[in-house]
Amino acid sequence: MRRSPLGPLFGLLIAAVTLPAASLSVAPALAQQAQLPPLKPPPPPPIRPYQPVTVTPPAPFNDASFVAFRKQLADVAAHKDRAALANLVVTQNFFWVQDKDLADKSKSGIDNLAKAIALDAKDGSGWDTVAGAAGEPSAMGIPQQKGVFCAPAIPAVDQNAFQALTNATGTELPEWGYPNNGGLDVHATAQPSSPVVEKVGMVLVHVLPDSGSEPNQPLVLHIATPSGKAGYIDAQTLSPLISDQMCYTKDTGGWKIAGYVGGVSPQ
Repeated sequence: MRRSPLGPLFGLLIAAVTLPAASLSVAPALAQQAQLPPLKPPPPPPIRPYQPVTVTPPAPFNDASFVAFRKQLADVAAHKDRAALANLVVTQNFFWVQDKDLADKSKSGIDNLAKAIALDAKDGSGWDTVAGAAGEPSAMGIPQQKGVFCAPAIPAVDQNAFQALTNATGTELPEWGYPNNGGLDVHATAQPSSPVVEKVGMVLVHVLPDSGSEPNQPLVLHIATPSGKAGYIDAQTLSPLISDQMCYTKDTGGWKIAGYVGGVSPQ
């Protein structure tokens, strides 16, 4: 994780598509750490008020041909039709970006996509990823890759205000999210029937490290609000500032999946 403003962090991820891969100096340290006994997670930080930072969700990408492509992709996902999905993926130059481009250029686009999202996972999570991508209405152009659009788009956030917020709270980008639908009802407990202790508008929200849920129960998030209160929300009501992205390009044959940002850990 990097403590960086939103835009530069996204730029670091996408730059790996076009720039030579750099070696990771932290890898040996992580390997040594993996051999140590697991440590107890740190206690959650004290809940203190923080400066509200307004966020504007990304707008839908309303290109009619892209909307039609997403419907086609949704149908493929519903039927788990790998052959049909292969027809919607570029055959060459597929990219899979994490800290570098992990795509195997000797393999087809569908093979690289399948590895990136674990398409063949027995629990169906790979196809869930495809379905989720089909249901995502936003997309953003990538300056380093003309004609490539990645989804979901990142929301509009004042980078200076966000940097000041993370500095003041000692937090990092993955600890923050924003409401999906104009605001949040924050409940006193993890039970959705519990009293609403606060309503939060379209501002960044701090997700606390002890978020989770009981087995077979909906995932809930324990959050801190700008006023300094703590409470619980349904995880589906909050979006992360940055997440895995499916990327697309349009050629003479229509839209195709061109790459993936994020994905499973490479084996």
